Amino acid sequence: MPRMLEVSEDVRAEIGDDEADSLLAGAHAPDSYDCTSCRQPGDSLRERTSTVLFVGEETAVLAFAHARCIPSQVVPVDEQQLRGAVASISQGGAATVPEPAIPVQAAPTAPAATAPQVSQVSPAALVTIPEPINPSPPGRPQPAVLGVTCGIVLCGDTQHAALVIEPTGPVGRPGSSSGEDEFLSLLTEHGFQLVQDVNRAPARPRAGWSVLMAMGQLHAILQPSATGGSAAWWQAHQALQVTPAWRAAAARKSEVIMFAVPAGAVGRQPREDLLRVALDRAAARGVLAAGTLPLAGT
Repeated sequence: MPRMLEVSEDVRAEIGDDEADSLLAGAHAPDSYDCTSCRQPGDSLRERTSTVLFVGEETAVLAFAHARCIPSQVVPVDEQQLRGAVASISQGGAATVPEPAIPVQAAPTAPAATAPQVSQVSPAALVTIPEPINPSPPGRPQPAVLGVTCGIVLCGDTQHAALVIEPTGPVGRPGSSSGEDEFLSLLTEHGFQLVQDVNRAPARPRAGWSVLMAMGQLHAILQPSATGGSAAWWQAHQALQVTPAWRAAAARKSEVIMFAVPAGAVGRQPREDLLRVALDRAAARGVLAAGTLPLAGT
């Protein structure tokens, strides 16, 4: 029976027209699944369902999500991380991993290469990544790198999962060679606000910003893409482990506060109390921007 599947052009290009058409016709697609974004049950026979393809160097995993949660897309991930995720899912709930694996056919326009193997996995992860804000002006010999610190921040009486983003050097606009640091200006143009009091939870920035978690690990901070959908503003080279307390705080409110400061404003802090002191100082100096981002995944 045909499924209410959405297969994006990017996914179709990866798996080939024949495989895409087979999925739409009902082959290899499950009737029910756990959404890779919200982890709630989904029904591909009754509700619009996105196909999400996670692609490593040699392996690919096809997952499913509510179309209302995330669009159909291709997500590049580390090969070792992808294999580990498939192994852990298989050990934890083999019923959600149909066998055998489905071979992906190369798209007609793709150069000749060994086609990866695709496993269908319900509980996976999500979201793609086209063109992020360039965090470093061209021509700079040592581009700034975004450092990310995870911590629990108290706003009023409520504990919030927080990310503190601090570049290693000045961040300019794409195409600019002035050397002027415009990191906070770039963020405030996207709806982040300068913080005067860390005790007050910030508002949300423009729609499309979110924090991507998958299987309890931090993968990326996403921003809206000019072409629609989501793009990675920051992406971990390898998924970051977070503490159970941080993960619980993020899941409890389904959101994460993102704080951002220019280079040198906070620095590395070994404890959360010292991190809070540094954030308060940055706010007092007028160099702390923040926004509350919805949590994508778990």
